[in-house]
Amino acid sequence: MKIAIHIGSQSLELFDDQDRLLRNYAISSALKGTGQRRGSFCTPLGRHIIRAKIGAGQPENTVFVGRRPTGEIYTPALGAAFPGRDWMLTRILWLSGCEVGHNRLGEVDTMRRYIYIHGCPDSVPMGVPGSIGCIRMRNRDVIELFDSVSVGTSVKISI
Repeated sequence: MKIAIHIGSQSLELFDDQDRLLRNYAISSALKGTGQRRGSFCTPLGRHIIRAKIGAGQPENTVFVGRRPTGEIYTPALGAAFPGRDWMLTRILWLSGCEVGHNRLGEVDTMRRYIYIHGCPDSVPMGVPGSIGCIRMRNRDVIELFDSVSVGTSVKISI
C-alpha cells in the first residue's frame, strides 16, 4: 500500500502494491498552505511514512488530546462548548518525514511537528484547506484508511 496526498485537489489516494488506485478521499490540509518549518502551521511536502497508528478499536468520534483518548465522544454540543478547539477524532496516523533537511530532523521534522492524518467533526468542510498543518479526513474515511495501511506505509505529499 501507499498513499498520495495532493494539496491542489485536496485529495488523498490509496494505492495497492501494484500501483492500482483503490480509493480516493476528500481531505482538508493546512489553511496556511504548504511548508516544512516548525511553527509554520503549514502542511509539509515530500516523502513520509506512517510512524504510528493510534486509536485502533476506539469508537467513531473518540476525542484525542496528545494522541490519547480523553474519554469523550465528539458531539455538536461538545463542539459548541469548545469552539476554538482543533478536534482530532477517531483515528490518528502519525507521519514521519524521510528526507533529511527537508522534512526530517532539525526545524523541519514532520514527526516532531506532530503532523497527522486524523478524523475531524462532520461539520468541517472537506476539499478546502482549513487545518493547522495536519491532514483532516471524514471519520468513516479515516477508519477505512487506518484499517487498510500499516506502520511504514509510504505517504507522499505534493502540490
